[in-house]
Amino acid sequence: MTSSDEPTWIDYAEFGERFVAAAVTESRIESAVSGVAGRGITIGPFGIGPAGLARFVAKGSIGKPTVIRRGPHVHFDVMLPVKLRVDVTLGGQRLRLEAVVEIDLTMHARTADPLLIVIDIPPVTGRDVSFVMRAQAIGTAWELLLNPIAQLVQREVANRINAILADPDSQRGRTFDVEAILNKTNSPYRGRPTHDWIGYDEFGRRFFSRIVTVERVQEVVESMAGKPIEVGPMRTGPGNKAEVWVQGSVRLPKVAEAGPVTPAAPPEPRIAELPKAAAESAQAAQAAAGNHDHDPALVRFDLTIPVSLDISVDVLKTNRYKAEVQVPVALTARAAEPLLIVIDAVPPRAGDIDLDMTAEGWRAAALGKIAGMRKQIAAQVANVVRTEVADVSRRTIDVGARLESTRV
Repeated sequence: MTSSDEPTWIDYAEFGERFVAAAVTESRIESAVSGVAGRGITIGPFGIGPAGLARFVAKGSIGKPTVIRRGPHVHFDVMLPVKLRVDVTLGGQRLRLEAVVEIDLTMHARTADPLLIVIDIPPVTGRDVSFVMRAQAIGTAWELLLNPIAQLVQREVANRINAILADPDSQRGRTFDVEAILNKTNSPYRGRPTHDWIGYDEFGRRFFSRIVTVERVQEVVESMAGKPIEVGPMRTGPGNKAEVWVQGSVRLPKVAEAGPVTPAAPPEPRIAELPKAAAESAQAAQAAAGNHDHDPALVRFDLTIPVSLDISVDVLKTNRYKAEVQVPVALTARAAEPLLIVIDAVPPRAGDIDLDMTAEGWRAAALGKIAGMRKQIAAQVANVVRTEVADVSRRTIDVGARLESTRV
C-alpha cells in the first residue's frame, strides 16, 4: 500500500471471518491430523459366525490424509486411508485377505474463548468408514463371514479413530491459541477437551482488543523518532521584517490507551427553527450517530509526539530560542481489505499543539512577545507532522501475508 492508496475499511467482525478463512488452510488441516498418519492399528482377535467358531485378526496402518475444502464457512472433508491385512481362521483353515478402509472425517474451524481457533471434528461412526475386501474365489462358508467382518471392522476402526482424536496430544495439534502464538508464549488452553465457543465476528473484535495493544502500536510509531524537522525561512512580525528558521527533530513518541468515546449530543432544536433547517439538523444528528469514527467498539490510542526545536529569528541580528513541542495525534486501529490492520491517524491541528518557547537573552524574549511566532511555528510543525502521518503504509500490517509466511 502506498501513501496515495486509500484503504477500504471493513469492520472487526468481517476481519474475524477473513482471518479464520485465511489462517485455516488445507496444508494446516493436513498438519493438524498428520499425527494420525502412520499409526498402526490392530483389530481382534474376535470370534465371529455361528457360536463364534471363526476367528479373525486385522492389522494395518493409517495412511496420509487427503484434505478437500468445501463451503464458505471453513469446512473440510478429510479422508484417512487404512490398509489392513485380515487373517480369518475357520475349522483349522486359514484365509488371508487384503482390505482397504477409508475413513471420512468432517472438520470445521471454530473459534473459542479467549482467542482460539479449534479444528472441531464430530465423532466418527461406522457409517463414516467404508470397507472393501480383496479376495479371490472363496467358498460359501467364507462368504458368509465377510459381512460380519466388515461390520465389526467399521465399528472398531471408528472407535480407534475416536480414541486417537480424543488424545490430548491430538487435541493440542488441532488447537491454535492466536494470542499465545503472537506473544510467543505457552498456551494454557491447548489440549483441553472442551471449549467455550464464540462466533467469527466476536473473534475479530477480540483480536483487535487483545492483539492491537499499546506495546505493539508503540513499536510501529517508534520509527518516527529522530525524524528531522526543518521549517523556513519564513517571514513574520510587523511588516514581515523578521526571518525565521526552525530546525529540530522528533523524539521518542509515546502511546497510551485512549479514554472512552462519548458521541456529541445532537443540538437542541431552536424555537423558531424553519422546517428546512430542522430537517438539516436531523440529518446532521443521524450522520453523527452513524459516523464510524465515534464507534465506541473501535480500539483507540492517544499518541504524543515530542519535538525539540532550535529557532532562529533574524531582525538586524540573530535571536535564538529553544522550544519543546507536544503534538497530540489520535490513533484508531482499523481493519481493511483484504486482511490488513491499519493504525489510522487524525492529523493534528495547530491549535492542538502545545509549544513552550524559551528565549536565549532578553532581546530574544522581547522579540518573541512582539513577533507572536508561536502560532506560525505551531502551524508549520502541524504541517510537518501531518505529512508524516499521511503515509498509512508505515502503519499498515498485512496480516494475510504474515499468515502465509508463518508455520504453525
